[in-house]
Amino acid sequence: MAGHSKWANIKHRKGRQDAKRGKLFAKLAKAIEVAAREGGGSVEFNPTLATAVDKAKAADMPNDNIDRAIKRGTGEVEGATYEEFFYEGYGPGGVALYVLILTDNRNRAASDVRSTFTRHNSNLGEPGSVGYLFSQKGVILAKGSEEEVMLTALDAGAEDIRDAGEGMFEVVTEAGDLRQVREALASSGVGIESADVTQLPSNLVPVEESDAKKLLRLIDALDDLDDVQEVYSNYDIEDTVMEKVLTEA
Repeated sequence: MAGHSKWANIKHRKGRQDAKRGKLFAKLAKAIEVAAREGGGSVEFNPTLATAVDKAKAADMPNDNIDRAIKRGTGEVEGATYEEFFYEGYGPGGVALYVLILTDNRNRAASDVRSTFTRHNSNLGEPGSVGYLFSQKGVILAKGSEEEVMLTALDAGAEDIRDAGEGMFEVVTEAGDLRQVREALASSGVGIESADVTQLPSNLVPVEESDAKKLLRLIDALDDLDDVQEVYSNYDIEDTVMEKVLTEA
């Protein structure tokens, strides 16, 4: 066991995303298209696509939408060509923000992201200014006994297991090992809350209540942009503060 991931923080991200289901489906479709375009339309031979499809299904995205996204990616159906890149910056409390963009219009994305940072009194940084703080990893949020989660996950190739509180465990894997570890856990009867390839921060920055409100508003505003696929951050907000902020939102 190592580290401690706060379940309230995780619930915040999931709750806000679920509340914007239409936008969530559009972003999931983009991820599927890009994965299919870069690695082919077979989930069996394209692990990135398999992970994107699993994430879409976990969000209850209709199968027809998933199939159309794959076909757009492989060129069977006409669709836009998306460019993938990151914007980097700092938000309230000195928190690092690593913003993944998937867009068919780089100028529009740049304008929207820059203006959002400006409106929230935050700053965009130069390329590389915060990217070094993050590493691409697979992360599974699992529910089960500590012994069962640990033994099963480590045997399947997981790197680390962290206590997320409330009976939940955060299982960290190499990005390419995510699906096999997820399937091993599910086969053993462990509950899977979520499984995703993400950018994990190397360190966390404690955030006070006054900055937490401003920070979460900024993250939500970025999430609401059509060209923003994900917003990764290294904030650490205490459970009690997070619950208060969510209640007041």
